[in-house]
Amino acid sequence: MFDRLRNWRVRRVVTRHPIPEPLWQAALRRCAPAQRLGASDQATLRVLATLFLEQKSLEPVQGLELGDADRVLLAAHACIPILKLGLDWYDGWHSIIVYPDAFVPHRTQTDEAGVVHQTRTAMAGEAWGRGPVILSWADVLGADRKPGHNVVIHEMAHKLDMLNGDANGFPPLHRRMDRRAWSAAFSGAWDRLRDERSKGLALPIDPYALESPAEFFAVASEQFFETPAALQQHLPEVYRQLERFYRQHPF
Repeated sequence: MFDRLRNWRVRRVVTRHPIPEPLWQAALRRCAPAQRLGASDQATLRVLATLFLEQKSLEPVQGLELGDADRVLLAAHACIPILKLGLDWYDGWHSIIVYPDAFVPHRTQTDEAGVVHQTRTAMAGEAWGRGPVILSWADVLGADRKPGHNVVIHEMAHKLDMLNGDANGFPPLHRRMDRRAWSAAFSGAWDRLRDERSKGLALPIDPYALESPAEFFAVASEQFFETPAALQQHLPEVYRQLERFYRQHPF
């Protein structure tokens, strides 16, 4: 009964609030991961994007205006990671706050000596536990200009990571996934990349991945969808784990 009721609600939303064809085609042209999908998966992504726009509040600030095409593009990016998982994986939060450009939150931090520091660091995106996702629109639009980078996918990966607690690079795995294999793949890659960085070698992934295990998972997720062949070549074990988690083979 529950499934029938949910399917009826999905059909009602898609029927009442369809994404117009010109807007959807424009989004596909500007979203590289969506371009690589087959027709059936693109149709599924369109349904997810429609439901995403119905359920989530996109809130531009500081004078930014988001047109219908912008909102569809953002939704397409956001739904790529959950294409085979479903929108339920984004339950528990409601808002996406969008700044025109990088935003600079004011933070207070206490160091090991007990000294309080005020920090102001420019950011392209941020995800809060069960709170909002915050994005820089300039960086959203820059996804197609920076191979391997996608701030929307990055922050959505953090949201998935937080489903079982604080972001730590260990999202809730599917029943048939092996936690030990996940740990071995990511820990092994982490150690190797840290060693390569210490030797001054160029890394095959954004060095920001080495900020923390949570950032490693988010950055690897970006590359998994944006430049999957490169990730498979350089970090094959990480690629295989992400393939199992996202249930996608993105090229």
